[in-house]
Amino acid sequence: MKTAFIFAGQGAQYKGMGKELYDNFACAKEVFDKADEALGFSIKDICFVDEEAKLNKTEFTQPAILTMSIAAMKVLEEKGIMPDYAAGLSLGEYSADVCSGVFDFQDAVRLVRKRGRFMTEAVPEGKGAMYAIIGLDRETVIKACEEGRKFGYVSPANFNAPGQIVIAGEAEAVEKTAAILKERKAKMTVKLKVSGPFHTALLKPAADKLALELEKININDMRIPVITNVTGMPIEKTEDISDTLVKQVMNPVKWEDTVRYLYENGVDTFIEVGPGKTLSGFVKRTVKGVKIFNVEDIKSLERTLGDIKK
Repeated sequence: MKTAFIFAGQGAQYKGMGKELYDNFACAKEVFDKADEALGFSIKDICFVDEEAKLNKTEFTQPAILTMSIAAMKVLEEKGIMPDYAAGLSLGEYSADVCSGVFDFQDAVRLVRKRGRFMTEAVPEGKGAMYAIIGLDRETVIKACEEGRKFGYVSPANFNAPGQIVIAGEAEAVEKTAAILKERKAKMTVKLKVSGPFHTALLKPAADKLALELEKININDMRIPVITNVTGMPIEKTEDISDTLVKQVMNPVKWEDTVRYLYENGVDTFIEVGPGKTLSGFVKRTVKGVKIFNVEDIKSLERTLGDIKK
């Protein structure tokens, strides 16, 4: 049996996430405390209470999800559950890097806060948009984006699962491309509640700033392979990690390819670590005959441990 830990990306956050783990496991509490120390403010308050509505602001969302995900990972490790591979959707790739030992957690949590701020600053609020396109194949979506470029910049941003693709770019171009895809029998086109056109060339200013920050951070050898969103394949060498994360900001997320790679290389157990079950749904749509679990609270932890140890 081979196991992959898969880590949630932005959008999975919810008020109260991680509190049960914090209250019941010293290893999870330590992660939240280290995040507070590294950031200089209380990520606990943002995750557990969120009185100032910061949880959905990208520069706070990203460190919050990373912290909660690593807290859940530490609990799993304490229970003796260790992965053979790590992967994460978009922001989740940073959790995968921490899991693999690439980054010290405190370095990573500071880095993703800056990443979130850089991404927000790259395209002014309201100038960009993202739409989920349900029920069409890659070729149809790619061709429609090529046609939609007469209205402005638009491109695929996430290949999440068969029939679940996200497009992004300048607002008018994205909206008109979504309309084209609706005419081409998309089951649904859903505008996403995000602050910018993530994973497109419009995020190059953010990628450039991120590159400078990555130069300041110590990068360690991988203990286990990390499958990157950029290619859907393992990162080959430690020295490729920074370049991969820079490219990841402005290139499509190849999550379907990531899941297929893991499956084809013997992974039969996927554990979604962190808030929500979105990735579990993507795995279910992409490959068959695998075990899929998630760990975000006491109930999901107990269910996962019970089933794995059968």
